[in-house]
Amino acid sequence: MNLLALINLISTTRDVMIVVRIVCIALLALLGIAIVILVLLQPSASEGMGAISGQSYDSFYSKNKVSTPEGVMKRLTIVFSIAMVVIAIAFFVTSIWVV
Repeated sequence: MNLLALINLISTTRDVMIVVRIVCIALLALLGIAIVILVLLQPSASEGMGAISGQSYDSFYSKNKVSTPEGVMKRLTIVFSIAMVVIAIAFFVTSIWVV
């Protein structure tokens, strides 16, 4: 491989990584907004505070929250948070090729 081909390869890789970083920034911004909205829409989790005074909230509804809208929002928040961490790591790893 001659020197000119190597320089072209490095330049092309650098250009691709710049585009990847821009896409990562856009995805991070969208995921951040989505996480904020999901957290604000979730009801407060204060039902556990009654355990101090002996109240019990064990019901069929409280045990099967997975299929409720609150359960779906909680699961989406976790998935979006994990995706945000992975994209943030990818963003910082691609900085090796941009320098």
